[in-house]
Amino acid sequence: MTNLVFSNGEMVLRLLVAVLLGGAVGLERSLAGKTAGMRTYALVSMGAALFVILNEPVAQRYFDAGVRVVDPLRAASQVILGVGFLGGGVIVFSHNKLLGLTTAAGVWVSSIIGMAVGYGYYTLGLFTAVLTLIIFTVFWRLEERIAGGHAQIRKASSKNDDKA
Repeated sequence: MTNLVFSNGEMVLRLLVAVLLGGAVGLERSLAGKTAGMRTYALVSMGAALFVILNEPVAQRYFDAGVRVVDPLRAASQVILGVGFLGGGVIVFSHNKLLGLTTAAGVWVSSIIGMAVGYGYYTLGLFTAVLTLIIFTVFWRLEERIAGGHAQIRKASSKNDDKA
């Protein structure tokens, strides 16, 4: 079987790009006043990237010369489905506001971090956990600053429209 495993540096780069791109999409959603923002999109993007990253080395490890010995990815996909239901229970609609999306995304990513560690990819799991904490803390502050400033601009614009 062809060597599909890539370096830790390549895996880290893929995760970082996923965080940045997902965060950028989430920033736009946040600026548009939508419930899911930078952190939610960054977490989901990063989790999906980690899941895909894990598929290549895990498949290589468990498939012997193209002959299927065992399918470890089937179990992993079932974990993702199960955690999706768990995350759905965290999401609440209250007072015309959707709450818990970022928490649900964090639960989902945490399950994939657990799978990475379970497959023996400790460094990848650790790095993803650190990125998750950065998303929860730094992105939250950034999102608050940007969205807060954007809301003030919209409010001022609205007042000027009322005067016209």
